[in-house]
Amino acid sequence: MPTRGRRSATPTDGPEWPTTIDEAVRVQEELRGQVAIGDDFGDLRTVAGVDAGFEDAGATARAAVVVLSFPGLEPIEHILTRGPARFPYIPGFLSFREAPVILEALGQLRAPPDLVICDGQGIAHPRRLGIASHIGVLSGLPTIGCAKSLLVGRHGDLPDERGARVPLTYRKEQVGWALRTRPGVKPVYISPGHRVAIGTAADLVMACVTRYRLPETTRYAHNLASNGVIPRVKR
Repeated sequence: MPTRGRRSATPTDGPEWPTTIDEAVRVQEELRGQVAIGDDFGDLRTVAGVDAGFEDAGATARAAVVVLSFPGLEPIEHILTRGPARFPYIPGFLSFREAPVILEALGQLRAPPDLVICDGQGIAHPRRLGIASHIGVLSGLPTIGCAKSLLVGRHGDLPDERGARVPLTYRKEQVGWALRTRPGVKPVYISPGHRVAIGTAADLVMACVTRYRLPETTRYAHNLASNGVIPRVKR
């Protein structure tokens, strides 16, 4: 069982990341067996959002981590890092483009967050290793994927009310939820990344939702990574 807050080597001092699809598939097949689906965290006092933007015509990745208090959702720390984006944008392989610089940013925090919500998939992925699962395994942190679009799977009709959810299934197995965070907006797609149960993942995301479609974690991280909007950190 992973140790709470355990950290692996950062991208700068660890093994080189794959640069081809064949290599990336091998890594995903190897790491998927290390994903732990089940609640393995203590009291949640902090929750972080992570996201990546790009500059230099996509050659440079800009990763943001914003740590919020929980359940108050007040920003208390943020990190913005940059690094080369060595892998192309290919659906199903997002982590190889974004995770190296996101892990670098996570490693610069004063203390590890109790939970990380990633802008992307967890186990709702063709090889059960979306960016949330990948980051969770490599960092040892509990993670959830909160994606804006569907990568794999199907779901039934979703009521148009806040907090409504229906199972997301892939290959006859539930891998997450389609979740309506507010009426009249498109759903988000929730799947556990690492050390979080399927049944808990949507509840935790909803606990981070205020009046927007996206949870505050993702919203703050996206605004910092893509728009350079610095959160007002609580002192």
